[in-house]
Amino acid sequence: MSEQLIIRKRILETSDIDLIKNLISEAGDKGRSHISRRLCEIWDWRQANGRYREITCRELLRKLDALGLVSLPKMLHAARRPGYRNTQKFPSDLDRSQISSPLKPLKAEIHIRQVRGTGEESFFNGLIGGFHYLGYHQGAGEQLKYLVFLHRRIIACAGFGCSAFKVACRDSFIGWDAAEKARNIGKVVNNSRFLILPWVRIPHLASFVLGGIVRRLSSDWTAYYGHPVVLAETFVDLERFTGICYRAAGWRCLGRTAGRGRNDRQKLSEKSVKAMFVKELDADFREECRA
Repeated sequence: MSEQLIIRKRILETSDIDLIKNLISEAGDKGRSHISRRLCEIWDWRQANGRYREITCRELLRKLDALGLVSLPKMLHAARRPGYRNTQKFPSDLDRSQISSPLKPLKAEIHIRQVRGTGEESFFNGLIGGFHYLGYHQGAGEQLKYLVFLHRRIIACAGFGCSAFKVACRDSFIGWDAAEKARNIGKVVNNSRFLILPWVRIPHLASFVLGGIVRRLSSDWTAYYGHPVVLAETFVDLERFTGICYRAAGWRCLGRTAGRGRNDRQKLSEKSVKAMFVKELDADFREECRA
C-alpha cells in the first residue's frame, strides 16, 4: 500500500493491512463476523457509548476486499437471503386527509420526537419508504430519526446519519487536514432524509421543523451515542428543489457538488448536481473539528 488510506473514518497503515491479513489467515474459517470482532478488540475500536464498531468494521473489511488489499473468506451464512428487500410498514389506517392551515396558530401543537431505538422507528422507516423520493435505506453508523406530530397526527419526519467523507467546499469551510478529519468527522452529521407528508399544506412548516430539530440535535446525539455533534450538512438535488427551506432555517449554502455520490472517491458514478448546505450547531465548530 503506497499511500495512507482512510476508510470509515479510520487511518490505515501498512501494518494494519498486515494485521488483517494475519487474522484472516489464522481465523478465516470462523467467519467474517469473528474477524471484525477480533479486529475491534485489538484496535479497541468503539463507539462513544462503549460498544465495539463491529458493523462499521465489517464495512471496512468489505471495502479493503473490493480494493484488492485483502481477501476475505466466503461468508458462512448469507447476510440476507437472495432477493431480500427492506420492508417498511405503516398503519393501513394512516390518516391522509389534507391539513391546510397557516403555521402560527399550530406552533404550540407541533412536537418533535426522536424515535431511533424505539418502537416507532419502523413507522419512520415506513413513511420514508412510502413517500420519500429516495426511498428507505438503513445506513451504517450512527443515526437519529425524528417524527413530527401535529396533535397526534404525523406531519413530517427527518433522518440524520454519517456525513459524507469528502466534499471539497465543506472541507475548505472547516479548514481541517486529513488527520483532523479522520479523527473528528463523527462530529459532522448529514441530514439524509427530510419529508413533509404530501397531504400537509402548512406554509413555512419545513423551516420551522428544521429549526426545532437543529436546536436539540447535539444533545440528542450525546444522549444516544455519548458525544456531541457540531455541524450538520445536507445535499439538495437541484433538479428537484431549491433549498429555500434550509435557507429560511439559517443553513448556509457552501457550493455545488461535482455530480458524484457522497462517498464516490473513485469517481465512478454520475449523479445529479446538488447544492451543499451546512448549519453550525456549536459556535466553536471549527476548533472542535480540528481538535
